[in-house]
Amino acid sequence: MDSEKIAKLQEMINESNRIVFFGGAGVSTESGVPDFRSVDGLYNQKYDYPPETMLSHSFYVTHREEFFRFYFDKLILDGIDPNKAHKKLAELEEKGKLSAVVTQNIDGLHQAAGSKKVYELHGSVLRNYCENCGEFYDLAFVEEAKKKNDLMLTCPKCKGRVKPDVVLYEEGLDNDTIRGAINAISSADMLIIGGTSLVVYPAAGLIDYFNGKYLVVINKQSTGRDASADLVIEDAIGEVLDRIVV
Repeated sequence: MDSEKIAKLQEMINESNRIVFFGGAGVSTESGVPDFRSVDGLYNQKYDYPPETMLSHSFYVTHREEFFRFYFDKLILDGIDPNKAHKKLAELEEKGKLSAVVTQNIDGLHQAAGSKKVYELHGSVLRNYCENCGEFYDLAFVEEAKKKNDLMLTCPKCKGRVKPDVVLYEEGLDNDTIRGAINAISSADMLIIGGTSLVVYPAAGLIDYFNGKYLVVINKQSTGRDASADLVIEDAIGEVLDRIVV
């Protein structure tokens, strides 16, 4: 790990008071959550249908049992805990340095680590709702269905269909979440991009709203924002942030 770059990152954080973190799958892979595009990611595993098809709205409607078989298998994971990145970001927020986390992840690990202001662009597996009566159900409800291999996920109240509150392919992002993320990014004095390849739109386009002083990219691979960044660190996001003293 480049100690000079870590020292520079520490200096930037010390000078900033409205930091926003924009993160993707790479933040949670260190907790054991599979990403989509790596060698071992979901896009490179074999199923009857491609993952992007199985996680689409139309597939959810027309192949409900197969949807939940894949969803239970790959997105409802046991023994997943926040890692060093999640914990450091929560600490930065607690100390008044970080104003928000904007995440493309749906695993709820930022909140589990203690982060309060989290904009979940693609929703969360922690929330589920009945499409008929609107009743909300937590992750425990889905975990119980997984244990029973209940692939229909039916509302106990009205027998309607329960849907995970995640943004599937073919679905739009939540407008309130987008507005909150834009406001946070546009008012930030430092934006840290971490654990994301920045190829998923419209989420990645939110970076364009940043007009602050420091733009930092921390990712194992290069991204399309490297050239415009004030600092680029190609390393594991958890290991990098763990070196920061708050």
